Amino acid sequence: MAKVNFDIPLDFLQASTPPMIGVDISSSSVKMVELSEVPKKAGYIVERYAIEPLPKDAVTDGNINNLDAVSETLQRAWKRLGGRIKNVSVALPAAAVITKKILLPAGLREEDLEYQVESEANQYIPFALDEVNLDFQVIGPAPGNPEEIEVLLAASRKANVEDRVAAAQSAGLKAVVVDVEPYAAETAFEQIRLQLPDGAEDKCVALIDIGASVMNVNVLRNGQSVYSRDQQVGGNQLTQQIQGMFGLSVEEAESAKRNGGLPDNYESDVLAPFRENVVMEIARALQFFFTSTQYNEVDYIVLAGGCAVLPGLDDAVATRTQVSTMVANPFALMALSSRIKPRQLQADAPSLIVACGLAMRRFDPS
Repeated sequence: MAKVNFDIPLDFLQASTPPMIGVDISSSSVKMVELSEVPKKAGYIVERYAIEPLPKDAVTDGNINNLDAVSETLQRAWKRLGGRIKNVSVALPAAAVITKKILLPAGLREEDLEYQVESEANQYIPFALDEVNLDFQVIGPAPGNPEEIEVLLAASRKANVEDRVAAAQSAGLKAVVVDVEPYAAETAFEQIRLQLPDGAEDKCVALIDIGASVMNVNVLRNGQSVYSRDQQVGGNQLTQQIQGMFGLSVEEAESAKRNGGLPDNYESDVLAPFRENVVMEIARALQFFFTSTQYNEVDYIVLAGGCAVLPGLDDAVATRTQVSTMVANPFALMALSSRIKPRQLQADAPSLIVACGLAMRRFDPS
């Protein structure tokens, strides 16, 4: 894999082998995952993980608004994790990164390749190059033309990267890899694909990540994304409805949503309507996929994110879409250390996909 580093401290797409923790900084929480490899076997061990809630509005739309709050949450999460590794892999949201596949002549020397990438980048990036972090990865020969190669270019404004690096540094951690959230999720998705019949070969799988404020729909075929779309629906809406219905604070509503203890009418008056709205948004998202691509069916739906474990959501999605639906667990085929509580991990797993993919960067062989 070719890499370029235009005087920046990190690469978006570089392989990395030092021991490190995957750290997902979302709008609602910091999630950390530490994996190790099964000796002499192709497999992983879940060593540790931690989830620590973030203060409201500390991160919105992928932007860190309160660096101190994020840093303090990172520090608490790392202490809860209970490990010693201080190298971390973090990710930027897709909205903060410009990605573009470009074609370049095959056989270029490394320095010529870097020059060509920089020249091409000027066409696609609406900022001066000294304002961005830029990286590229050679994907392979161009389809149907052996004289060209396909190259993935990724760029983000330096401030986006520097905020995450600074937050980690203030927490006593060192960011050694900066990835992109959808790519990290796709890395973890490989562990989910193995759980589907025949590895879902030549099948379309909709990975639907329902987070706090955004639902991301990523349709993958043979592990490659063929369609992606964000829709404005997420768990914060349910929290707000619980607040309004039962007169609770944000923290109380969030805790009750996760741990139970709400009045009997919660299921019928709040949860059921919210669940139906999510199901409707998923059905709409699939229709957008069918009308804007060459594909006219989805073979499997995989639900991820904090809302994936809402009671009855998977069954409701399967009934509405008539598509086989499962709740994501990238750790299902992994061994667990004695520190891990299997039942708790199963409940938390759907929200740990990005952190899992970031932790897997430690073992990237390329």
